[in-house]
Amino acid sequence: MYPLIDTRRSVAAFAAFILLCTVLFGLLNSVRAADAGKVRIVTASGTIEFVVEVAATQISRARGLMFRRSLDSSAGMLFDYGRDKLVQFWMKDTYIPLDMLFIKADGRIANIAHRAVPHSRTIIPSQGLVRAVLELNGGTAERLGIRAGDRVLHPIFE
Repeated sequence: MYPLIDTRRSVAAFAAFILLCTVLFGLLNSVRAADAGKVRIVTASGTIEFVVEVAATQISRARGLMFRRSLDSSAGMLFDYGRDKLVQFWMKDTYIPLDMLFIKADGRIANIAHRAVPHSRTIIPSQGLVRAVLELNGGTAERLGIRAGDRVLHPIFE
């Protein structure tokens, strides 16, 4: 003999489950939206804007742009360390070449690593203490005339 199933309870439980999933999905999307922002770089020839994901936690900084196969030409990732420190990167699990802009606490670019090679284990260090690193598609800095000393505008530098 099979137990009787209360259809009304099953339907109510399923509806509650769907509602919970919808709420959680909405929260996840709002968290992702909060992690996105805009960065402007003031160069000798003008101001350039990028849409960036902000990596402000140890986990998000560790993952970075690893395993991604593409990056929009006007996008990037901003690694916020919350304080000045020496930092270093490598490209072990990264599939796309990147420019890395190492940025001081005042928003000035300290140094740039151009066209970091995908899958390389070569260490790419900051040259001195930096607050953040901005990763862009490889070749972007050269193509747009972004240089050390240029100013990066974002709320973390205010």
